Amino acid sequence: MATLQFDRHRRLRQTANLRAMVRETHLHVDDLIYPIFVVEEKGVKREIPSMPGIYQFSLDRLNEEMDEVAQLGIKSVIIFGVPAEKDEVGSQAYCEHGIVQEAIRQIKANYPDVVVIADTCLCEYTSHGHCGVVENEQVLNDPSLELLVKTAVSQAKAGADIIAPSNMMDGFVAAIRQGLDEAGFTNVPIMSYAIKYASAFYGPFRDAADSAPQFGDRKTYQMDPANRLEAFREAESDVREGADFLMVKPALAYMDIIRDIKNHFHLPLVAYNVSGEYSMVKAAAQNGWINEKEIVMEMLTGMKRAGADLIMTYFAKDAARWLNE
Repeated sequence: MATLQFDRHRRLRQTANLRAMVRETHLHVDDLIYPIFVVEEKGVKREIPSMPGIYQFSLDRLNEEMDEVAQLGIKSVIIFGVPAEKDEVGSQAYCEHGIVQEAIRQIKANYPDVVVIADTCLCEYTSHGHCGVVENEQVLNDPSLELLVKTAVSQAKAGADIIAPSNMMDGFVAAIRQGLDEAGFTNVPIMSYAIKYASAFYGPFRDAADSAPQFGDRKTYQMDPANRLEAFREAESDVREGADFLMVKPALAYMDIIRDIKNHFHLPLVAYNVSGEYSMVKAAAQNGWINEKEIVMEMLTGMKRAGADLIMTYFAKDAARWLNE
């Protein structure tokens, strides 16, 4: 052994403090965006069966959730709405007093320092559950853009700090940017769901937002999970059209895409740790099969390591507690 030559990498792993000194990737509470579901009812705090620990809130109980968010130091939330009524064109999405618009006003009035992101889509508001205008069971691109612009402008008028269009219509960033600018909201940024795959990981979200499509699927507008190079084309279009953030959704099965986009573009990058990823971990933890805290922190750190600057996650409150310990 005296003549054996090799590197001693273990020297930098001897103690917890030494490991902390050389740690390359750090997860912070500031990195977390917490999704909140609001419903057009009264007195509601309703747990979502497929997402343990995540609730739908009516406006009269929303402050309970926001108090906890603020106490934990979470700086940003994204709001998803479940309206009382739906129609073919999702008119409640762009109603001045729609559920999301009212939630935005309430949060900004009571928690002015929290960054409020508005999810800009139609699927929660349409009777058919698709993200745009439907004719003969086809989702029409350009007519959908008009409604998405109306939705974005109404959300900005309500006080949204960031508009986050998630619909995957072609040209949605260009249309919304033009609409916001013409309405006087030139300083409201767009967090584009630039790279959104047609994923099976979204299942529990459809319970939370009551947004399952009534026919077909979303594969004609969301991306094929098998495609990598297509992500560059989508991101390039959104950057050119005026996006201020890019997002990759989902996260866990798309770490390579997160790294690709981080390497090629210089906008802040968001990873969406989606509902199915959350529910799988929760279910395994409830069965005693895994250590939830260790799994979650490893998973979120992996997203940061892959290149995410921000992480939209239902684990935000749990992660904030653990980081604050």
